[in-house]
Amino acid sequence: MKIVVIGGTGLIGSKLVAKLGEHGHEAVAAAPNTGVNTLTGEGLAEVLAGAQVVIDVSNSPSFEEKAVLEFFETSTRNLLAAEAAAGVGHHVALSVVGTERPPGNAYFRAKIAQEQLIEKSSIPFSLVHATQFFEFVRRIADEATDGGKVRMAPVLFQPIAGDEVAQALGRVSVGTPLNGRVEVAGPEQVRMDEFFRDELASWGDPREVVTDPHAHYFGAELLERSLVPDDGATLGQIRYRDWSARNTAGK
Repeated sequence: MKIVVIGGTGLIGSKLVAKLGEHGHEAVAAAPNTGVNTLTGEGLAEVLAGAQVVIDVSNSPSFEEKAVLEFFETSTRNLLAAEAAAGVGHHVALSVVGTERPPGNAYFRAKIAQEQLIEKSSIPFSLVHATQFFEFVRRIADEATDGGKVRMAPVLFQPIAGDEVAQALGRVSVGTPLNGRVEVAGPEQVRMDEFFRDELASWGDPREVVTDPHAHYFGAELLERSLVPDDGATLGQIRYRDWSARNTAGK
């Protein structure tokens, strides 16, 4: 089938396009650098012609509150309207575990707005909620850095490999629309502060990880289970240490 991947040249999108192609699907990467812009609508009608499924893994270039909300609302409205006109039968969107739980940050609130637009549309849909990607671990540490200290809350943390997020999206996209959500997470649940203390030590990073119950995660304090899935989530098999060893070999 023809499956259009919005954000198909990014981290998850490029993995997804490759995996779908390996299974014989016509997977089309749609992004501004391929002539498709969901904010302006440019190229949407052309790329969606004949598509059965659309998978939206696009992301806002800015996490600033107004900008991120405008990105997800505008792009999702444009995309859903173009899908309806093209007769697309299944809309799949990547979201984040914990978006609906307090306390929310600006990014989570924007993702909720995106999901509400999808749920209210006439197009059958599936939402895939993923935990944080292994590929973003260093960025999370940098975001939490205050001087020479990395402030981390002692809450539960369960990151997942980007490859397994793409695998889950691909599996959902070729199935019957859920008209609901599925959660995916990594195989190991750990304390966030302990995880980063161990990882920075393994990187030879001199920054000190400080346990701080009030530490902010991209603008919001976290509760015990803000970042981990509920029971029944689909768990990956790749462990962070194994992934990290493979991805740092030869560097």
